[in-house]
Amino acid sequence: MRTSVGIIGGGPAGLLLARLLHRTGIDCVVLESRTRAYVEERQRAGMLEQGTVDALRACGAGDRLNAEGLVHRGIELRFDGERHHIDFPGLTGGRTVTIYAQTEIVKDLVSLQLDGGPTLLFEAQALAVDGVEGGEPVVRFLHEGRERTLSCAYVVGCDGSHGIASAALPAGASRAYAHEYPYSWLGILADVPPSCEELIYARGEGGFALHSMRSPSVSRLYLQVPNGTDPADWPDERVWDELAARFAVDGDWRLERGPVTAKSVTPMRSLVREPMRHGRLFLAGDAAHIVPPTGAKGLNLAVSDVRVLAQGFAELHRSGSSRLLDRYSEVALTRVWQATRFSYDMTKMLHAQPDSDAFEARMQLARLRRITASRTAAAELAAHYTGLPLAL
Repeated sequence: MRTSVGIIGGGPAGLLLARLLHRTGIDCVVLESRTRAYVEERQRAGMLEQGTVDALRACGAGDRLNAEGLVHRGIELRFDGERHHIDFPGLTGGRTVTIYAQTEIVKDLVSLQLDGGPTLLFEAQALAVDGVEGGEPVVRFLHEGRERTLSCAYVVGCDGSHGIASAALPAGASRAYAHEYPYSWLGILADVPPSCEELIYARGEGGFALHSMRSPSVSRLYLQVPNGTDPADWPDERVWDELAARFAVDGDWRLERGPVTAKSVTPMRSLVREPMRHGRLFLAGDAAHIVPPTGAKGLNLAVSDVRVLAQGFAELHRSGSSRLLDRYSEVALTRVWQATRFSYDMTKMLHAQPDSDAFEARMQLARLRRITASRTAAAELAAHYTGLPLAL
């Protein structure tokens, strides 16, 4: 097989890039190692920045998003028994965020891809990427029981932090900056309407808790737990009791409970690879960076990466200039590091820190009180949460 851009990974980053390239007249092929059913049911993020929503609408993937997405005008911070609302539109000039599950984004993009879009191969496992320092890279992959090759002008790795694309970088071609957090998230999906119209970020005595949702009838909730926690050690009633304790506030508010349909533990880490390009190989999304979910940045960073790449390929296709494509890593990393910093700060401010002292706990409260008492501090949080403008 031969194409202009070979895309490894059929998650939201790879699928959106393929859609953007297709609309510009650039041919591409997407290789996804998993089945279509697996990809469309894989539970991941659900909070979309304003720019992500705009990009999905612009590429023709906005119909169900517009009909089913839940627009949020802020978040609620809870600590010391108090509730504080952060008004996104009032602090950012009108920007909002939208709840729309990654599974639904993938379904929308797969449908568009298969309806006259570029080639999308499921169960196509990339084995190696060769020749990225030359003029025509080749992706070797396994599909339908035999090894095949895909020759490309460029390769984009959207296959996650453990994928073949990042592993294809020669020794010394990039550096990984990583940080492991001393706690994890226990997450549940529950068939119960959300207890609040907006997300709640709570700093409780027992640690952090997050109230989120997937739809008007499905709630998504998280608890800070020690690393190595076994979900089996947290029966449903214990989860609900601990969530209620961490969300507790003065006044009349109750956490609604319902049947738990899924339960999992997610470790927390940050990772950034520099640079995000080597030769004709580009990294995007989790292949290039990982952030803790506290700041809701993972999916949104992946979208901003491929938006930059798509514009770079479009400029090359239109005028023959590689100016923007050559600046991809520089442009993307500026945004990546700011999102990494924001996610790190949110995580440190809201989570109980193992082995910390009373001074550190008071510093966390001081940071929270600055946000709730200062319009400047609240506006900075709102600007980062709703997404910084894409600067090219």
